[in-house]
Amino acid sequence: MSAFPSVPDATPNEYRKALRAHSIATREALTAAHRSALMRQLEPHLQALLTELDPTVLGFCWPFRGEPDLRPSIIHWLSADPSRVAVLPVVPHKPGPMSFRRWMPGMEMPPDRHGIPHPPEGEALVPDVLLIPCNAFDAAGFRVGYGAGYFDRTLAVMNPVAVGLGFEFARADSVHPQPHDRPMDWILTERGAYRVAG
Repeated sequence: MSAFPSVPDATPNEYRKALRAHSIATREALTAAHRSALMRQLEPHLQALLTELDPTVLGFCWPFRGEPDLRPSIIHWLSADPSRVAVLPVVPHKPGPMSFRRWMPGMEMPPDRHGIPHPPEGEALVPDVLLIPCNAFDAAGFRVGYGAGYFDRTLAVMNPVAVGLGFEFARADSVHPQPHDRPMDWILTERGAYRVAG
């Protein structure tokens, strides 16, 4: 990770917490011009990966705390084939896996209890490919999210192709994964898409 401060004698959880805080702060500090430049580099790699994976139902996340805004790429992907469906996660009120509902450009999107817009109603769908934001990630495909475990619980019961997505400054030598963590199948950044070995 770019200029990540050392955390001597930190436990794995403390280290992951420090990774998360550093990455979010770096991401939120990006200027609009820098963010746009990163997205211009990232988007062609995303489109190429979607062409390769060829999902029918594609899950993605509404941008939160400076995460890459995938909406223009998703709209472009949808426009190429009317049979394609994009879905957004719906966070459960009790601990458990997330569900996914269809998203269409321009639809009404009230905020959930975390303040993130979500589809208020609709059939639960299962994505073939799921684009998962990373606050930090490593070459083994493990990621750091926000610590609530939503994606861990979801991936435990669904089996989409999991694509961890973030900017290169969020890359760490190791995120010190926990026993229940599932690695991503792919990591995608502004430098390209990388299939995770294993």
